[in-house]
Amino acid sequence: MDIYPVFCRNMRELPPDSSLVVGFSGGLDSTVLLALAARWSKEQGASLRAIHIAHGLQAAAEVWPAHCAQVAEQLGVPCQTIAVQVKLGPRVSLEAAARDARYQALADAMQPNDILLTGHHLDDQAETLLLALKRGAGIAGLAAMPERKPFGEQKKNNQQWRPLLTCSRHSLEAYAERHQLSWVEDPSNNDDAFDRNFLRNRILPGLLVQWPSFNHTLARSAELCAEQMDLAQEVAEQDLPALMNEQLGLMIAGLQALSPARRSNVLRHWLQLHQIHPGRSQLQAIWQEVALARADATPEVRLGESRVCRYHSALYVPPTLAEPQPLAEIMAEQWLSCGAGLLRLSAVEQHADLTAELDSALLRIAFQVPGLRAQPVGRAGSRPLKKLWQEYGVPPWQRAHIPLLMHGDTLVAALGLFVCQEFSPDPTAAGWRLEWQPKLGS
Repeated sequence: MDIYPVFCRNMRELPPDSSLVVGFSGGLDSTVLLALAARWSKEQGASLRAIHIAHGLQAAAEVWPAHCAQVAEQLGVPCQTIAVQVKLGPRVSLEAAARDARYQALADAMQPNDILLTGHHLDDQAETLLLALKRGAGIAGLAAMPERKPFGEQKKNNQQWRPLLTCSRHSLEAYAERHQLSWVEDPSNNDDAFDRNFLRNRILPGLLVQWPSFNHTLARSAELCAEQMDLAQEVAEQDLPALMNEQLGLMIAGLQALSPARRSNVLRHWLQLHQIHPGRSQLQAIWQEVALARADATPEVRLGESRVCRYHSALYVPPTLAEPQPLAEIMAEQWLSCGAGLLRLSAVEQHADLTAELDSALLRIAFQVPGLRAQPVGRAGSRPLKKLWQEYGVPPWQRAHIPLLMHGDTLVAALGLFVCQEFSPDPTAAGWRLEWQPKLGS
């Protein structure tokens, strides 16, 4: 099987303003990929460069950057080496940590509209699906690796393409031998302590002897799962708008009206919009322990650094808010930061927000002042701030971050919410204009 026509077919839709970047480890897969890309780029006049990521995890890898540079030079492709530090964390394998470091370095090195090419092939796809089965993954995991997907920062408009995903490792080996390519062998590939190596070295060979088309069959199953995942995504996107309230919370009553499968689907989609990717048990905990908790409870489930809470019959993912910064004084005519946002107090001749009787020298910004009461403009009588927070629908996690404009020890306004009646001006009279720009998420 000549894999070059396959590569050309998979590159047909390359946008005209894109440049190609090959993730070049120096191993068989990426070496074949670089050779194919070099031939294609010369024929098409496309820009191409290679990037080698040096992890520094084993002594054998010390010579790989020089090898990669030499191979790339022979193919007429510029090659950049980037050294990374692999950081291990709790419950993070060395393999996963190295992969994360590699992809982050590649993302950082990408220019706008670059397309990253990686050498994943059919056998890799089969291994990925089997690993997903081992983890008990749902359709997102069983969809394995897509041929194309967005990559890195959205504003850079990068993508990752896998143009060899339908080619077997055997076909790559045949191409490399026929074209006398030179590649390195990673000694760690022989260590069956790594799950992927165990599958590659011990399990898949036997399966392919028994069923020669087994990797193709697994790839077809992954494609079917990917179709189902796309369908689930479409259903979630249709369901979500009707379930969201004005504060972007997910209304529990609307979720209860859905079937359990559809409810889990839209709940998972909503969490993924918050960069939370829950497992099945975590999803069940959110529903049982948070959504269905008794009415007077304040439940929450923590998922890493994030948490899911309930407030006023809706689910929320509280944002990480900036540290409040009290201001001992306010300088008029200047934008000032109080952590939760920016404010400016300006003198105006009419259409003021605050009465001119305020002494700017006595104004300050405070947070969480105990015992305060307030009478917002248009309200009859004063109420404790705690009650007003409830009336205005301010979630508990935001209350400590609401800037309070104080005149001495008297509350003038809760920025972004209300001005107190006694400091409201005559609209035709001179006074102070209060401008407030909340920080995103505040």
